Amino acid sequence: MSTMTAKIVHISIDRHWKEVYGFAGRPENMPLWASGLASGLEQDGEDWVAKGILGTVRVSFSPRNEFGVIDHTVTIESGFKAHNALRVVPNGDGCEVMFTLLKLPDMTDTQFAADAAHVLKDLSTLKSLMER
Repeated sequence: MSTMTAKIVHISIDRHWKEVYGFAGRPENMPLWASGLASGLEQDGEDWVAKGILGTVRVSFSPRNEFGVIDHTVTIESGFKAHNALRVVPNGDGCEVMFTLLKLPDMTDTQFAADAAHVLKDLSTLKSLMER
């Protein structure tokens, strides 16, 4: 497989990066801001399980860390795995939250743009929650 087109979708949040990481990095909080997981996540061993439009998905998160990394792999029922790179990075007194979106080989430019807009909407929800 060749390298896929990538787009970094990011948003600035006016709150200390460790507080944003502490909130956003907890799987049980993700349904509050990540609409793809709005049905909720239930812990199943080290992974988390959600039910949605793609059926049951299994989500595996990177271990908590001091670098603001919230990477996670989503495995759908077909066995397809989406590796999602999510970072919270200090920016002055606030932070940047960045999601690396990859364009899959069978994805159209329109679908890729729609995915990017969806990610930005989710990050905007996170921003609203964190800046209250």
